[in-house]
Amino acid sequence: MNKLNLATLNDIDACSIPNYRLTDQNKKVGLVHIGPGAFFRGHQAWYTHQAITQYGGDWLISAVSMRSAGVSEALTEQDGLYSVAVLDSKTEFEIIGSIKEVLIATTEFDKVFARLTHQDTQFVTLTITEKGYCLDSKGTLDLDNKEIKQDLTGTLQPITAVGMLANALLDRYNNNLPAFCVISCDNLTDNGHKLRAALISYAKQLDEKFTLWLEENLIAPCTMVDSITPATDDALRTLISTELNVSDNWPIKRESFVQWVIEDTLPKNRPAWDKVGATLTSDVRGFENAKLRLLNCPHSTLAYIGVLLGHETVYDAMQDQGLVSFITNLINSEVIPSFTPPKELDVQAYSQDILARFKNPAIRHLLAQIAWDGSQKLPMRILPIIEQNIADDNAINGLGVAVAAWCLFIRKRYINNEELVDPLQSDLLKLAAECNNDAAHDIALFVGFTKVFSTNLLENKQFKVAIEQGYTKLLPLLSNDGVDFTTI
Repeated sequence: MNKLNLATLNDIDACSIPNYRLTDQNKKVGLVHIGPGAFFRGHQAWYTHQAITQYGGDWLISAVSMRSAGVSEALTEQDGLYSVAVLDSKTEFEIIGSIKEVLIATTEFDKVFARLTHQDTQFVTLTITEKGYCLDSKGTLDLDNKEIKQDLTGTLQPITAVGMLANALLDRYNNNLPAFCVISCDNLTDNGHKLRAALISYAKQLDEKFTLWLEENLIAPCTMVDSITPATDDALRTLISTELNVSDNWPIKRESFVQWVIEDTLPKNRPAWDKVGATLTSDVRGFENAKLRLLNCPHSTLAYIGVLLGHETVYDAMQDQGLVSFITNLINSEVIPSFTPPKELDVQAYSQDILARFKNPAIRHLLAQIAWDGSQKLPMRILPIIEQNIADDNAINGLGVAVAAWCLFIRKRYINNEELVDPLQSDLLKLAAECNNDAAHDIALFVGFTKVFSTNLLENKQFKVAIEQGYTKLLPLLSNDGVDFTTI
């Protein structure tokens, strides 16, 4: 079977192909991306491919892996080409051509630095996970980080993304080239602002005039990204070879929903991302808030109740009509009224899209995995909504059920002697051991756990009553008895 590459591209007739890679061999690399994992290839590279396909421009990508050689080994012999399978009730395929090359920073640093300092490079995007930014607990650059300290010595090639970008920007400054725009695409609140501050903090250790130049010229918009991109497996490779009659070393699969929200500070000369689905806004934080409330809150609630009901995946749980009705009512009556959405967001359409994503039969998302780290997720996903609704004198009954489901989920793990994946698992299992099925007693134990619940909530009668009522209604699930969701 033929290998996917430029020479075999025209032989593929089962899906769309990037003709711009065949017809315009002189297209330039305008973007560098650091961290070319599966999400990037299913998201930012996909958006850039759409922009080039529909609107043109010299926006090919030089993808840079900081350490791993895997992506380079897979895609280099394929001329950067790879396939994307969009999974829904019907699977659709597409060949993506926006990646021109894949470089490895540790072994090809000179090539990487040449790309970063080339006049054609106008954007650098990143998906390096939160750890890759080397930030401290306050969200600022950790100058005591051993890798940052090593980079600042200047004796070796940089090993951090911040060090590498700062040195490239210094080179551009010294050679009278404009600063490239840096775009963080990681799930980090205020990601652009934190990245910009980190680069400026690093620059202060190098040169005062360079720092002033950076403060005046560096553009680093905040972003929000969303799309489920499951890991590539042999089943996907087999599917691609069967459907497209071509061998792909590293295809990508992704749900049909995809979202990219970018702070509207981008330079005018840019890929046409906003014309192919990305949203430019002055309120990225509003979109983050909407995601936390309309996606993450129902997701966690579905997970805890779904596990108690004996369901395995999100799709399985969404076949339970009583549970679906409860989640839908929770969204409409308690979540949507809790915040003011950004003007660009249709809240009803967005929430319907989310429920449709939950019902996607092609995405196998385990409820138990979503339920991980609840002590860290509740204070971000559910408790702020409760606090807002209490302040606004709105209902919290359904949200009380969500919190009660978390408490019972922990008890179920304890009773069944199953692993509880949570950084506070020892403390939480001790609480579960003291429970006796009396709602007031058990909820007092959990709500009194100040590592999760604030003093304001602890002292709020409406909050405790809502959880106690939810706990009482869900308690039969510990004995594998049924629950009538119409009464919740």
